Amino acid sequence: MSALVITLLIVGGIALLMVIAYINHAVENSKLEKARQRADLLDRIRRCQDLSERLPGQLMTPQLKLLLAKLQLQASERLLPLEKQNATLKTDIETLKAQIAQGESIVVKNPPQPIANEAKAKDVRFLLENLHALVTGSVQGGLLPANEGKHWLKQIRQMLVLVHIEFFSTLGQAALQQKQPGQARLAFERGVQYLRKQPEPAQYQAQLKRFEEQLARANAMVLNNSAPSAEESSELTEGLKNLGDDDWKKKNIYD
Repeated sequence: MSALVITLLIVGGIALLMVIAYINHAVENSKLEKARQRADLLDRIRRCQDLSERLPGQLMTPQLKLLLAKLQLQASERLLPLEKQNATLKTDIETLKAQIAQGESIVVKNPPQPIANEAKAKDVRFLLENLHALVTGSVQGGLLPANEGKHWLKQIRQMLVLVHIEFFSTLGQAALQQKQPGQARLAFERGVQYLRKQPEPAQYQAQLKRFEEQLARANAMVLNNSAPSAEESSELTEGLKNLGDDDWKKKNIYD
């Protein structure tokens, strides 16, 4: 066998190995991309289901229920080619299609959930942050038109305000019933401050007036009573101080 033939065989062998390595690399990348897509779609589906089931009834509307169903359907249909044998997924898709066909007559079964303490307020706020991330990601992924996404981001902001209004009001009223006007004054004062800081405070004038009236009442009760005891520096005080909207503002909800 001549040196030329040997050289050609060696070169051919090296080229074959390179082709095999490239094919394996391409196959591996394809598997990784499919795994990434699958994980992303499953996460979107989970978020939609979680929000649709857990958002308090006072925040859930037929329009929002319909939006979550549409986003879940889009993610589910994209997932189906990756999980062709998933019978549960196919059933879910048909159920979602039936729900969406109802339009704004879609059934909303979410029960109201009183925002009566700091833990509950933070839990609902976390759900709204998830909804914000879901809408933003759907716009970026082309699943939701930009103008519709902007509309929902504004709605989410308003829902957050409603959560704070209910939280401060409920805590203030509870403090009055427990004859703790100092704590009530703190709650109503935080409500007033929060509403005055809103970008569009005019739409909350009724709630602001109510807080101001309640604050004046609590102030009068404090003046009529002896100085508040040390016990009034309680977990409520710390909770009200901690539950601000600075972190939320950092999310640039109007971007």
